[in-house]
Amino acid sequence: MNDTPLARILIADDEPLYLRTTGELLRKSGYRCVCVADADAALAALNSEPFDLVLSDLNMPGNLKLELLREGRRNWSHIPLIVVTGVPSVPTAIESIRLGIADYLLKPVKFEDLLSSVRRALALPSNSLPAVERSEIERVGLTEKFPEIIGRSAAMLELFDIIDRVAETDTNILITGESGTGKEIVAKAIHQHSQRRDNNFQVIDCTAIPESLFESVLFGHVKGSFTGAVKDQSGLLSHGHRGTAFFDELGELPAASQAKLLRAIQEQTFTPVGKNTPIKVDTRFICATNRDLEFEVREGRFRRDLFYRLGVIHIMLPPLRERGDDVILLAERFLPQLRSARSSVVGFSDETLDCFRQYDWPGNIRELRNAIERAAALSRSELIQVADLPEPLRRPPTDGKAAGSVIGNASRDKALGNAEHSYLTSLLEKHSGNISQAAQQAGLSRQGMHKLLKKHEIAAADYRQ
Repeated sequence: MNDTPLARILIADDEPLYLRTTGELLRKSGYRCVCVADADAALAALNSEPFDLVLSDLNMPGNLKLELLREGRRNWSHIPLIVVTGVPSVPTAIESIRLGIADYLLKPVKFEDLLSSVRRALALPSNSLPAVERSEIERVGLTEKFPEIIGRSAAMLELFDIIDRVAETDTNILITGESGTGKEIVAKAIHQHSQRRDNNFQVIDCTAIPESLFESVLFGHVKGSFTGAVKDQSGLLSHGHRGTAFFDELGELPAASQAKLLRAIQEQTFTPVGKNTPIKVDTRFICATNRDLEFEVREGRFRRDLFYRLGVIHIMLPPLRERGDDVILLAERFLPQLRSARSSVVGFSDETLDCFRQYDWPGNIRELRNAIERAAALSRSELIQVADLPEPLRRPPTDGKAAGSVIGNASRDKALGNAEHSYLTSLLEKHSGNISQAAQQAGLSRQGMHKLLKKHEIAAADYRQ
């Protein structure tokens, strides 16, 4: 399928002004357009004539449950589909990506950005569009596609599936999870499997930029613009042009800096300090934080509009304690990397592997790596023994989580069980029965939260208002 002046585009949107304006602009750009105002009319049009692309709103009659998207992917999987919405939400974004859309854009969208997305979608070969569902064999095969990310647990297979679906889009992504879960590694994997892979992956550590220097570091400055500006200096954002800008520890960004970043994202331009002419930038934004940004928004510490701009797709990384024997896979991968050339260590004793399985890993993958490096340096035998491990790992396992984790596993102690039950109900009350929000605050995956609710026979629906 080629981007030619004869390409036919079906536009479905219930906003008359947007529908008319977009249709006219695309026609002036050389495309043939059919405009409809609801999903039923769109499906009728698809049944009656051929199209090369569908441009669809989400919140319109006949598509409130994504009926057009689901039917479109089922019966016309060869036709790329672009979603344009003014009411973004995490569930609809995730489901849209799962169904294999070509792009997910937020209104108001600049026409040049829309046109760029249309051209990219029309350039996709039809066999590159994802199928509606993946077989388990295909899901397991994704572990080979992302060799930099180690894991075969159900939680990780689901993560691989999401990464594979979002990588080829230009959608902004928010990655959350506890410290040490590998957020930057996942961001790099998304970049390396995207159409921007040949350009920079620019890391911007929000904790390392003083608020007073934020503009200068991010946008650059010209000589003489302030005391100490002895030469022109390009900003970090310019280094991510046509590539990916990864904002690490986004939750630490001060309020004033949040406003400046939001402006750059909305306008896709920035102005270096001391300069009057804005610079255009084509950048995909991927951000990471271990904070609960929805809670930060409610507390007034993080801008709601920035949260929605950056979190079109929200990927939550599972903690290591919820990944089963992935801890053993990781340990076996780390050991050859971390032992010294003169070390005789070749593996782990069975007792050591049991310790790895029973420990709660509050520091996640980072803590595991440090523990193995220490043990490899201290071990005097071919197999790392329990005595070589850091002291917290050598403690007998208890029913509660290690310090720093949120709540415990299966309880043998009635008092601890009551405390866990009370904590879960308080979370549900606080978040009005929203399992995703409660899980995020607790530092759990949605699957982990469901397991705990089932264990305590708690119905989230009882807390919904």
